[in-house]
Amino acid sequence: MKALLSIDYTNDFVDEKGALTAGGPAQEIENNIVRLTREMAEKGEYVVFTIDAHDPNEKYHPEKDLFPLHNVKGTWGRELFGSLKETYEDIKDKETVYWIDKRHYSAFSGTDLDIRLRERKIEEIWLTGVVTDICVLHTAIDAYNLGYSIVVVESCVASFNELGHKWALDHFKNTLGAKIVQDV
Repeated sequence: MKALLSIDYTNDFVDEKGALTAGGPAQEIENNIVRLTREMAEKGEYVVFTIDAHDPNEKYHPEKDLFPLHNVKGTWGRELFGSLKETYEDIKDKETVYWIDKRHYSAFSGTDLDIRLRERKIEEIWLTGVVTDICVLHTAIDAYNLGYSIVVVESCVASFNELGHKWALDHFKNTLGAKIVQDV
């Protein structure tokens, strides 16, 4: 069994007006993410939206000194970007679709993701979203350490930084043993 993780594809990370946007590279992958998300949901695969959820009053969160405030609960910035928002609305009632609020880079850190995947006997995770060399990378590292097989869909990930993006793709393949697929 496999699961698709859709990581942080929100207005704050993708839209030009977003608080921490990857801009053009992130916008260019929209159609690929939407198509793959719909396909996997229609096939009954487990689709998990793992989305940063920050509180502006959080004094102790380590990111507060590293990045501008982003993905604040209840704001436009935290909404899914573009047509992925419509896709989520269309599929969210399927029992194979789940939403996880996360506080850290990794979708596994402080969430019930691992438990939910193991309950469903999922052994392979497909990673999509942003940012390739931050949240996607940290999720992949935790997945590797937990024993999951990892597939990164290259046409469905993007970063602020092309060098970081390429480095992360190389790291997924050569250090984590991930399978990199261009498109599906």
